[in-house]
Amino acid sequence: MSNSSGATSGASNGGQRRRIMGVPKICWCGASISAIISKSAANPYRRYYRCAYAASHKLIDDNHTFKWVDEALLDEIERLTVRTSALEQSMSQITTETMDHQKIVFERMQMKLEKEILERVEEELLDSKSSMKKMLIAVIVGCMIMLGLSKMIG
Repeated sequence: MSNSSGATSGASNGGQRRRIMGVPKICWCGASISAIISKSAANPYRRYYRCAYAASHKLIDDNHTFKWVDEALLDEIERLTVRTSALEQSMSQITTETMDHQKIVFERMQMKLEKEILERVEEELLDSKSSMKKMLIAVIVGCMIMLGLSKMIG
């Protein structure tokens, strides 16, 4: 394609055009890509990407890379929009999975703490019952001694 072309951008191999997505990095021939400003009447001052080899040899209607900069940037924006959307979806999924994992860990910790508290309460209850029995036995023995002494004295 030439600088005066108003055609859509693309590159081709063997005369067949293929669409280049985004900003072209290198031509199919291996040459680098140059950004050039159009001097044509149809597209004055419109920037385009062109195969450096084709541009330096002023090739016209060739099969080397050609793409308008604005189209390339729109392609890049679309590609990044899709990628951003996919990343947002992945982040949402990871966040949900993390929250679920944290909920499970929290529930396990809560159950462990409740079990530990219950065991401590049961231990204290057993200790209290044991102390209460000892006191009750001491009171009964004390009452029997008092009763025995009162019968002996009285």
